[in-house]
Amino acid sequence: MRAGSLLKPLAAVAFLPLLACGDAADDGRPKPKPAEMQARIASPGTKVGEAPLSLARVSTKSGEILILEPDGSVTEMDLGSPAGRDAFAVTEADLAALNANLDLDLGGLVAASVPDRQTAQEKALEEFAARAQPALPALREGAEIAPEMFIAAKVDALGDTNGLVEVTANLRQGVDADIAFSYATCALAGWADRNGAAYGRHIRTLQAERNGKLLIGSAFTMSQDKPLGLRVMETEQTLQDCRARGIPVA
Repeated sequence: MRAGSLLKPLAAVAFLPLLACGDAADDGRPKPKPAEMQARIASPGTKVGEAPLSLARVSTKSGEILILEPDGSVTEMDLGSPAGRDAFAVTEADLAALNANLDLDLGGLVAASVPDRQTAQEKALEEFAARAQPALPALREGAEIAPEMFIAAKVDALGDTNGLVEVTANLRQGVDADIAFSYATCALAGWADRNGAAYGRHIRTLQAERNGKLLIGSAFTMSQDKPLGLRVMETEQTLQDCRARGIPVA
């Protein structure tokens, strides 16, 4: 900065800590005022990040202002001169610009490599998702699926408004529990497809043996929006998985 291109009216002047007049010396007398004080000054009306602060020294005796420019040069002016008064003049427009620049947008101050911190809610949802299981259980190694395993299945709606349904499935005795549950879920997916239900959230499954057969009773709540749940049946995807495994749908 040169005398002909001095700072525009400044939006902010930040003075470094100075010795207060009331500070006392070791002998109890007030310490003399410093010969200079330092300040950082910045011009308004520029974009964030494009106006680096300049370092200035103000002489408390002569009233001179020494401004250290970004290029290393020093600009001198008298504090009482028109240029010196202009350097520290603040207009209402400058104050408005300063207020706008004080908005809490700290994006430019955060290193790009630093990851965002998770909120407690986001962390809880992530942990919940990690515990979630697919609609059809993974089959144990060596498990085989044969059509004669599956005898019959039906879906009953338990009420008109709460979306609660129960799936009853009959299978051959000795069928693996995961295959039995998959059969009940596939039966539900077929029913949901016919009745326009997009999702089913598993609530509980009961298993018993009766008359030489394996009896499965599974309860689900149906919805159009994907619910939170540890095991959620998505109709279209589940139908594809059932057909791929060779499990019939009701």
